[in-house]
Amino acid sequence: MKDEEVKPKALVIPQLIVGLGNPEPKYDQTRHNIGFAAIDSLAHAWQISVAENRKFQGEFGEGTAPGNGKIRLLKPLTYMNRSGQAVQAVTSWYKLPPESVLVIYDDLDLPLGKTRLRLSGSAGGHNGMKSIISHLNSQNFPRLRIGIGKPKSAIDGDNSHTVSHVLGRFSAAENKVISQVLDFMVDCVEFSFKQGVEKAMNRCNTQNFSDVES
Repeated sequence: MKDEEVKPKALVIPQLIVGLGNPEPKYDQTRHNIGFAAIDSLAHAWQISVAENRKFQGEFGEGTAPGNGKIRLLKPLTYMNRSGQAVQAVTSWYKLPPESVLVIYDDLDLPLGKTRLRLSGSAGGHNGMKSIISHLNSQNFPRLRIGIGKPKSAIDGDNSHTVSHVLGRFSAAENKVISQVLDFMVDCVEFSFKQGVEKAMNRCNTQNFSDVES
């Protein structure tokens, strides 16, 4: 019966892209701030000016992106564990549903050179994501995790160097990998505009740039 036909699922298309990190110069270029670097790459690719916006508690910009029309970029300046405050400020102002928010952040459990795009999920121990989930009262928003790898000591069961690893900077060799990852991330996001996040997952979750490292 026609009344019982299943309607095709609506495509999940990002309208706000959030990159997570910490303010202050001492955190610049650190692994934990890869989300900020992602926003900088997107802003550069799309020629969007991003500047401090006190109302949104972050650096914010809006412009047009290929295949999507209007897009908004946000780097919360609330410190990582209060990222949700800035995200909620923007979503409330523009009346955006949670599923229109794409969050980009670092993942210790993903090897360097890998990215992982998902439609939803838990915080996975990431304090920035915990805050966003709490403020949006939902886990149903897409996220793109960028692998920063674990320190060699953690692989052997010693987690004492994990914090210094996360808050440390990439080596010259690692920066070559990250440069390729960020270019690839721009392509992934643009693909999600055209085909939706779900289809973009097939593309974004298979590439591995870690071979470049060696």
